[in-house]
Amino acid sequence: MSIQAGRYELGPDNGTLSVRTSRTGAAAKAGHNLLIHVTVWQATLEAGEDPAETRIVLGADATSLRVQEGTGGLQALGDDDKASIEQTIDDDVLKRGAIEFRSTAVEAAGPDSGRLSIQGELTLAGEARPITVDVTIGEDGRLIGTTVLKQTEWGITPYSTLFGALKVVDEVEVELDTRLPAN
Repeated sequence: MSIQAGRYELGPDNGTLSVRTSRTGAAAKAGHNLLIHVTVWQATLEAGEDPAETRIVLGADATSLRVQEGTGGLQALGDDDKASIEQTIDDDVLKRGAIEFRSTAVEAAGPDSGRLSIQGELTLAGEARPITVDVTIGEDGRLIGTTVLKQTEWGITPYSTLFGALKVVDEVEVELDTRLPAN
């Protein structure tokens, strides 16, 4: 599988950018594992004939993260709980900073493997760090890219409450699931 050469504009109309968090600590049973969608984002994918000629730039609005679901916990998350989590993300975690990813290298995982390894730089919470995103290419033009980010590498202190007895795990999973528009 490969991506047909060309320029593709991606966003919420043809894909989902999501973040998954999990919890830890002595009071972990009280908290929730969260699925959060980034509702305002855009990406430009310039696919070359050779994967090495491929570039991607993705920008996301840090204030557009919306809690979709919370699993586990002693009780279900209500709308007020979700709004409170979103406010905490805006004010204390991401601090309304820019989020941007720029690829620096793209490699095929093997001939006709349908997988790419994309190296790049992620700017998050005012810090730029290198990351690698693993991408699976489906026959139907579906792209699924995943990476795990360690919040502390970007200077983010994972959320905690109850004097540290309930904490968000430092590693969060980020996934982009999109379909390429007709080129």
